[in-house]
Amino acid sequence: MRSFLIGKGQAYKRNRAKARFKSFHLTKKEPFDSLSNELSKPIKGEEAHSLGLVDAIVPPDQLILTARRWALDIVEHKRPWAVNLEHPLVCIDVIEEGIVAGPLAGLRKEAASFQYLLASETCKSLVHVFFAQRASSKVPGITELGLLPRKISKIAILGGGLMGSGIATALINSNYPVILKEVNEDLLKHGIARIKANLQSQVKKGKMTEEKFKKSFSLLKGVLDYEGFRDVDLVIEAVIENVPLKQQIFADLEKYCPSHCILASNTSTIDLNLIGEKTSSQDRIVGAHFFSPAHVMPLLEIVRTQKTSPQVVVDLLDVGKKIRKTPIVAGNCTGFAVNRTFFPYTQSALLLVDYGLDVYRIDAACTKFGMPMGPFRMIDLVGFGVAVATGMQYVQSFPERSYKAMLTSLMLEDKRTGEAARKGFYKYDERRKAIPDLEIRKYIEKSREMAGVTPDPKLLKLSDKDIVEMVFLPVVNEACRVLDEGIAVKASDLDIASIMGMGFPPYRGGIMFWADTLGSSYINKRLEEWTKTYGDFFKPSTYLTEHAAKGVPLSVANLGKARL
Repeated sequence: MRSFLIGKGQAYKRNRAKARFKSFHLTKKEPFDSLSNELSKPIKGEEAHSLGLVDAIVPPDQLILTARRWALDIVEHKRPWAVNLEHPLVCIDVIEEGIVAGPLAGLRKEAASFQYLLASETCKSLVHVFFAQRASSKVPGITELGLLPRKISKIAILGGGLMGSGIATALINSNYPVILKEVNEDLLKHGIARIKANLQSQVKKGKMTEEKFKKSFSLLKGVLDYEGFRDVDLVIEAVIENVPLKQQIFADLEKYCPSHCILASNTSTIDLNLIGEKTSSQDRIVGAHFFSPAHVMPLLEIVRTQKTSPQVVVDLLDVGKKIRKTPIVAGNCTGFAVNRTFFPYTQSALLLVDYGLDVYRIDAACTKFGMPMGPFRMIDLVGFGVAVATGMQYVQSFPERSYKAMLTSLMLEDKRTGEAARKGFYKYDERRKAIPDLEIRKYIEKSREMAGVTPDPKLLKLSDKDIVEMVFLPVVNEACRVLDEGIAVKASDLDIASIMGMGFPPYRGGIMFWADTLGSSYINKRLEEWTKTYGDFFKPSTYLTEHAAKGVPLSVANLGKARL
């Protein structure tokens, strides 16, 4: 018996971490095929249901009855229904017109609706994303030099953990021979098993043939020493975020790899100058920052230092293209362009909780805005250990504008480590479904006590729009600093990074495009108001205040100043 899907239109599996969020698309593809191909893939109903992308699967004889019951539930607010996009509803109206008034009337309404939607904010946003994605590979001072990419014939990966195995999967899928190095047989065995499982998952989903699986897997070789590194063209280090360890690895790589070999690190936060401090090869040291899971996420952040050779950047841009990633080139600093821009995302949420706002209210407002998950659900997903460690790096690097919340540390001490442990800000059932947990109240009260703050009654009256702005405007503020310092060359690069790396809704055009719809003066005013109440975490950057004073969009870079 055939089954029918009840949910938010045709289901798509989004290529984001864990792919656990709703799709509101009713059309077969998104407005631009290239973006759709990178962000969305059609999947079967049963898998969509298991991932939470659709709400139910029912047999044909129950379809109308279930739809009617759900419609009444929605009207009576018994069932949540949030639509951020206009065009799915317009599509439904067009379909209805064709059914009720006939095909000709339907076609006429379709033509009129198309013209109407052409002027919509969603259309403008997606057109911007379309061109921004193509502009990301054009890097001032690099790509206009006329350098041709060198041939990369063999690549080595250090570390077979989650990131290393994902990177290796992406490379062998694109026909690159890969050497995977680990420190012992057991870790190497597990790393190879992860890569094999990644490939088999694609076979199971019908995305890869058995023949392609065998060919790709044959390109992988596991090793325990550096002897096989003597003819590699690119090495990507993907070990734990430990500075002394990375420094030793890069010193070893300099000894064993050929002089032309690119020495790349997948670090997400550590200064590359620090990593390469014990080498004399700074001109070929570069960041190749993939996002997890690396074989799925479409973004590649290429990080250059002041000493990185333009040729190395051109070479990595070419590799990124060949493994079907969208690259952005960033400067070197703590967190680089993407993670640095978004570190206030979780910090602002933690601040709001200390001051009295509900964890689940914040997550709900952010997901309604269009994020795949809210900041607290995201912390659960990546794990508290990672969240605390990376959070401390930003507190140390940017103490004047960081909020040092104790909440995650307190929960970590009590072994609430996130989804993997079945408890974090949420508790998780056997299907890993996130369920609110009232037990977190005791940790919140302790965190407030340690921070010396008391709940602010005004926060309880905030609208969803206010919550979203208090969470995201600090992100915009940090993006302004990233642009001002030349860490990101173009505002559109941050838009692509926010969409493909952090899950920012593409129909809002990216973080900076969205900010310009609000206006620099409005954003500056809001941040100034919050600074008076909650401190310098919200203090507007110089870049923002200058643009606000002149009434200039934030995407208009630097106001004539000379930057990197």
